Amino acid sequence: MKFSTIMAVLTVAFAVATSGCRYSKAGAEGGDGAALKNDTAGVSDLASEIDDVESARQSGSLDAIAEGGRFEDLYTRCTDVSFDPVYFGFDSTVVPQGELGKIDAVAQHLTDNGGRVVVVEGNCDERGSNEYNLVLGENRAIIIRNYLVQSGIGADRIQTRSYGEERPAVEGQGEAAWSKNRRGEFVIFQK
Repeated sequence: MKFSTIMAVLTVAFAVATSGCRYSKAGAEGGDGAALKNDTAGVSDLASEIDDVESARQSGSLDAIAEGGRFEDLYTRCTDVSFDPVYFGFDSTVVPQGELGKIDAVAQHLTDNGGRVVVVEGNCDERGSNEYNLVLGENRAIIIRNYLVQSGIGADRIQTRSYGEERPAVEGQGEAAWSKNRRGEFVIFQK
């Protein structure tokens, strides 16, 4: 793919991601897979809901594509630093006000360490369809990514992944487990 085509796709993806469009899935099953909402306090101006995320993911435009591929394949994972996950409310892509400091800590680390990059991983609880939870997890990762970009971190230093319900932090049923699985996590790599 030509560089100009990649840049055009990234520009469109960023415009969609920051436009505040709404995504909803009619007839979604209950749980973390119900229709996305943007009605709670927190970061709601960071495109908390995105149109047509699935086609953007298939085209590869959701990742800040590094020259040549995924950070996992290009760089070494850093083990000297870890960050707390950002937790989301039930079926929400809004970053609660109390969770913003966690993203700010990552932004400060990346600012202080110019040779490092981050993969933001979006996760969901087990409720809802697998397909829907993959989209919800991607939306959560994108919201965090957008906040990092607005904090001054270059978009080329951030990639997103969605694991939907596939990587639970806590096994089990009920809100105690589910609340720990609705999260965005940070994986830092060294160039």
